[in-house]
Amino acid sequence: MENLSRRRILTLGAALGLAGVAAPSKAWAWSSAGSIAATDTVTDPWSVWDDATDPLVASLLDNGRIPAVNTAFRSWVNNGDALPAGLPAELVTYLQQVNRLPSWADPAKLAAAAQFNKRMSLYLFLLYGLGSGIMSTVIPREARNVYYSAGGADMQSRAAKTFTYGYDLSAIDAFLPTGHFITTSNKTRLTHAAVRHLLPQSAAWRAVTDNSVPISNGDILITFHSLGTFVHRKLKSWGIRMSAAEEAAYLHQWQVALHLLGVRDDFIPATWAAADSQSNYVLTPLLAPTPEGIDLANILLGLVAQVDGGLTEGIQREFARYALSDKIGDWLRLPRDYAARALIEVAWPAYVLFQEGLSPIIPQGFDVINQLVRGIAMLFLNNGTSATYTPITIPTGNRPGT
Repeated sequence: MENLSRRRILTLGAALGLAGVAAPSKAWAWSSAGSIAATDTVTDPWSVWDDATDPLVASLLDNGRIPAVNTAFRSWVNNGDALPAGLPAELVTYLQQVNRLPSWADPAKLAAAAQFNKRMSLYLFLLYGLGSGIMSTVIPREARNVYYSAGGADMQSRAAKTFTYGYDLSAIDAFLPTGHFITTSNKTRLTHAAVRHLLPQSAAWRAVTDNSVPISNGDILITFHSLGTFVHRKLKSWGIRMSAAEEAAYLHQWQVALHLLGVRDDFIPATWAAADSQSNYVLTPLLAPTPEGIDLANILLGLVAQVDGGLTEGIQREFARYALSDKIGDWLRLPRDYAARALIEVAWPAYVLFQEGLSPIIPQGFDVINQLVRGIAMLFLNNGTSATYTPITIPTGNRPGT
């Protein structure tokens, strides 16, 4: 099929009456006064993509240069690594401009975030895995984008790359020269640009989507809220002790991450209050089941079951329901295990009290809960595979047959 530019796709979308250029539910009204830019303007993030990256990647794809780029990227892992040899000159110029922290990044806050991630690792593994990961399958656009892109055909590999991003962000040296996160973010940003160019060429994707170009700034914000904002809320609701400085550091880590992915500063919330407000506006109303999401959720939960041989399968499904809601669990048709749910509702609050040093009593069901946490941690730390590192590669096509 003839390659379609974003401008042509938008024109086609308008001609067909597609609603994807605007916000999915209502006109955008969130003011950037609540953003780190603090400019007090209103701009629709669903009409903003990545003008710095998209034309470059489209050109590399159309000229068959991405396989060589992926080969060169294998040796480019640490933040402090020099750009690898063999990259096209225009990509080198681009990376020289974006391969750095924003001027407003606070090294002290990023260091504090690293310590916070270390202290919270038990909860983060669980919430990112059985909370955010499963929530992504009821974000219709995200589920369809994943399903019909190349990664959707091999969800273990796709999950491994997602774990790579999360692990690199949570690492103690995430933003230091020895860490990986800046490099990983650049590869992820390039991957997003590739998907924006490729998915509109998929007839199957076009048949089910409500937007003409995927992964806008608005879509990335939704993903942030399903991760950072969701986790922050759950930690608070579970009574996990966090200082104001720790909460600010955790948010700052995500602010930098959003910037590195190409999100404009006037969309990035400046405070958790602003993040909560934006999340209520852009995430919660959009959650809904799709056939693609139901399939992806089953695959993701199956990956967890493989780690521990299925010993905590009922527990993991019910914990996903516990963390997200039974409404979402019903949308995804997760089989019920009422005995496991009863255990979770009693054992998990007691487990948190014990882990936080607020109770000396080892709770009933401690071993089962601990096994679940270890299983999620193993999946996270091994990036969903037996390997310790899964490289992020730029796709050159969509899901086969679509």
